Amino acid sequence: MKGTIYGSTGRSKTLCLLTLCVVAAVGAYGPEGRKLLERPVPIYPQLARRSGLSGTVKVQIVIAPDGHIKDIQVVGGHPLFIDATIEALKKWKYAPSNNETTATLEFNFHP
Repeated sequence: MKGTIYGSTGRSKTLCLLTLCVVAAVGAYGPEGRKLLERPVPIYPQLARRSGLSGTVKVQIVIAPDGHIKDIQVVGGHPLFIDATIEALKKWKYAPSNNETTATLEFNFHP
């Protein structure tokens, strides 16, 4: 199981946790140079795992000045993976900033 996260920087970094491997383009810094402090990965849904399904979810996020994700808008994606993506993003935390920041992220799920 692995997921891919693409951010605005275009860089990639590999992080493996248990049986879920993630390729993260956001690295340690997210959009607009804001440091990404917490980045839990989405959990690969059991139904998708049993079925051997792959899919992608693309979201646009608004990061509040305090570093929490204020808004998540799903731009598109496989319905089985949307909830897992949103639940993980609710736990993401960026370094504080003076302004809100927007970013588009893409998560790819592969069994």
